[in-house]
Amino acid sequence: MTATPQATSEATLAAVLASLDDDKAEDIVEIPLRGKSTIADYMVIASGRSSRQVSSIADKLAERLKSTLGILCKTEGGDVGDWVLIDAGDVIVHVFRPEVREFYQLEKMWLPATDATKAR
Repeated sequence: MTATPQATSEATLAAVLASLDDDKAEDIVEIPLRGKSTIADYMVIASGRSSRQVSSIADKLAERLKSTLGILCKTEGGDVGDWVLIDAGDVIVHVFRPEVREFYQLEKMWLPATDATKAR
């Protein structure tokens, strides 16, 4: 589930952000992970208004990354639609329903305190 050589983490991030914007994801937060974690270079957190929209955003994102960059993503949680995790290799994406996102508060775990309060 890694990117092709021409798909840098920055190119993957740009494609992720464009896809989320196209599908009307809300409250998109980009978190740089380089130097903080070895799991990925970036984490992106976004919200959808309903379980159906959350699942749709995740499905379309995985399809777009495969067709444009050749990235095969692993996804978890799409059948329920409360929280979908998309692993695009160098970029990890979380798409939540707003209530679920508020409950888990991933931004607080990864952003400095001042940035986490601005993100919400």
